[in-house]
Amino acid sequence: MTATGTREGPTPRAESPAQLPATELRALILSASFGSGHHQANDALDRALRARGVPLRARHADLLRYLNPLERGVTAGTYAAWLRYAPGMYRAFYDWTDRESEPRFLTGAFGVLGLRGMCRDVSALRPEVVVSSYPTPVALAHTARARLGLDFLNALVVTDYRVHHHWARPEAELLMVATEEARAQMGRWRIPEQDVVVTGIPINPAYRALIGADRAALREKRGLRPDQPLILVSGGGTGSYRALSRVLGELGALGRQVQVLVLAGARARGVTRVGGATVHALGFTTDFPELLAASDLVVGKAGGLTVAEATTLGVPLVVHEPIPGQEEHNADYLVRHGAARWARGLADVRPAVLRALDPAEHACLSARATALSVPDAADRVAGALLRRLGRA
Repeated sequence: MTATGTREGPTPRAESPAQLPATELRALILSASFGSGHHQANDALDRALRARGVPLRARHADLLRYLNPLERGVTAGTYAAWLRYAPGMYRAFYDWTDRESEPRFLTGAFGVLGLRGMCRDVSALRPEVVVSSYPTPVALAHTARARLGLDFLNALVVTDYRVHHHWARPEAELLMVATEEARAQMGRWRIPEQDVVVTGIPINPAYRALIGADRAALREKRGLRPDQPLILVSGGGTGSYRALSRVLGELGALGRQVQVLVLAGARARGVTRVGGATVHALGFTTDFPELLAASDLVVGKAGGLTVAEATTLGVPLVVHEPIPGQEEHNADYLVRHGAARWARGLADVRPAVLRALDPAEHACLSARATALSVPDAADRVAGALLRRLGRA
């Protein structure tokens, strides 16, 4: 249901928009702390709506905060443990649930776990739209909408490049996906074509502003050498990249001098030497957009937001030990389109990095990464929401 109880959205008013006072848009924006990408996508959407001049009253909420301590421990704790100690078990779970015959006890839980918190926020805000960057809150919002007798647009922003069964939420009236490939995948899950819009994955407008920035100047600004390759290690926002130390060892053994940036996964701050690599351990920083724009290459994981940000800036990736399932599919998407290399084994990291740093190969990878990018994806998501709400 949308704000008027139809899938098509409100009937446009006869008056010209210029004659109408701007009305406040009440939006409940939901993420989940399984990594930082979902939060970043939502922040980008919030910024895009405000940049359009929308009087926005937004409440940002985290699905995990809706759960009680036991539920949170089981869901988030199991996920973290699998990724750190048994990624093969997570891959098995990803594949097991990527089917329509997924057990009902699991799919049924999506609409009830955290319902009290969801109902509390929906009752307090009375939103016109609930938009999620993680799939399961869509089912929860659907349950809350029925239980409270309220009406709002239930929307989903897909932050991966391939549609797992969990992303194909029949409860949503608007599903915004990264690519035409993803739109077709939604169709195979029998999601109505008119409910799916290709927008790209929303990213911070800072990345768009950095397109074409002077890489050497950005490095000098931070005391980095402009004459040595700069490699940014993608370890995810939680800093739980299992292969970090092994990757640093390979980057130190390239046979040439390089600079390496380690952010969230840094266990200590400062500058150290690992073979021929000067490693800058920065920890958490708000300067990530400029650091990425200054880099020649990203090495490591392939989260949806990282891929969207790197391709916007034309920075190629060498993927190694991505999260099983979704990040492997992100890596496959990049490799098929010539924007990345996938080092499937540790012994493949050095040759893949050296090849990607070769000037001719780097130029080719960079051009193909740029061709995949959607720098204005956040604005496209905002536009799709406003059109469905009759506010365009």
